[in-house]
Amino acid sequence: MKSMDDYLPIVGEKAMGNIYQKAHRLINKHIVHINSTAQGGGVAEILNNLVLLMNDVGIDTGWRVLLGPADFFSVTKKFHNALQGGRINLSVNKKNLYLDTNERFSKFTHLDHNCVIVHDPQPLPLIKFHRKKQPWIWRCHIDLTKPNKELWSYIKPFILRYDMMIISSKRFKKNDLFLEQRVIHPSIDPLSPKNMDISDDTILKVLKKFDIPTDKPFITQVSRFDPWKDPEGVLRVFEIVKEKVDSRLVYCYNMASDDPEGIIIYNKIEKKARKHLENGDVLFVLGDNQILVNALQRKSSVILQKSTREGFGLSVAEAQWKGTPVVASKIGGIPEQVVNNKTGFLVDPYDFAGCADKVITLLEDKKLAKEMGREGKEFIRNNFLVTRHISDYLTLFIDVFDNY
Repeated sequence: MKSMDDYLPIVGEKAMGNIYQKAHRLINKHIVHINSTAQGGGVAEILNNLVLLMNDVGIDTGWRVLLGPADFFSVTKKFHNALQGGRINLSVNKKNLYLDTNERFSKFTHLDHNCVIVHDPQPLPLIKFHRKKQPWIWRCHIDLTKPNKELWSYIKPFILRYDMMIISSKRFKKNDLFLEQRVIHPSIDPLSPKNMDISDDTILKVLKKFDIPTDKPFITQVSRFDPWKDPEGVLRVFEIVKEKVDSRLVYCYNMASDDPEGIIIYNKIEKKARKHLENGDVLFVLGDNQILVNALQRKSSVILQKSTREGFGLSVAEAQWKGTPVVASKIGGIPEQVVNNKTGFLVDPYDFAGCADKVITLLEDKKLAKEMGREGKEFIRNNFLVTRHISDYLTLFIDVFDNY
């Protein structure tokens, strides 16, 4: 199992010493994170790294996963979409299921920790069913720029019970919330199987094993099948690119247990892309294997992230860490990860021709692509590695306990 010592050659002694100095002030504190799934999606991936490494620096850190029926996760997926601006029929039955599931889970989850961190809307009302005797923090990973007004009014009383809210970007701050809102950027783990260095030989072997041909350049989007990731728009962009440059599109996807919508969107895109699937110009690749994702991101000529809403989008940082240039939407938390025209290109998510033009530029100008890749790796090293994430959380805990 990895320890913080393994990151010393990557981030240096100063950064590591700073982490241990902060951690020393938090000895004997016990933190717990609560979210809705143990695998699939960025939150589970973040917690898998964060919890282990926080324990390694001396902070007792636990992780609980919300239990609930399939109908509950269908409702909370609708909540997720509505918080990013989608429509919702906020019926009494939906509200009752939402609250009843959280109340039931509270009976299984005794929280005697020094601090409780609740992630995203699924377990948000859990605070209502516990006798609060410690700081509670709501960590929202969603793009909150334009939430559905009805749903926002419904969940806001739950949020106001918390001592603090953590968001991924300053763009998501809400003026109508009377509690502290702090920005902590998500991060990637450079030593995970998904992000660690692998040789060119390994890349080719992995791609061959999973029947991914390398006879022409390919463009990859790594994401769940989610309406906000705009997989249909990705296909439209590729069709424009294909007219100019012979290339291949790879959808590298995963399915999260708390996202029942994924399979529906998968089937829809598979139908629309059928002719491209038949001639091998479009591939659907299940991204459950982290080494496979690693190889794909490294071998891709361009990583595309054409979201229409995005809390952050870790795949953008992952690509740049691997030296692969990105074309990504200038929405949500993405602009904080990409230095436009230097580490990649930021585009209007609804400008399909403009997006395609940037992809074509990178496919045709290999010198520019290589330079952007080099700049991107250094930018991610300085800003979005897991050690920075841990340092930000330690600072937050020190502030919370000093002021509580």
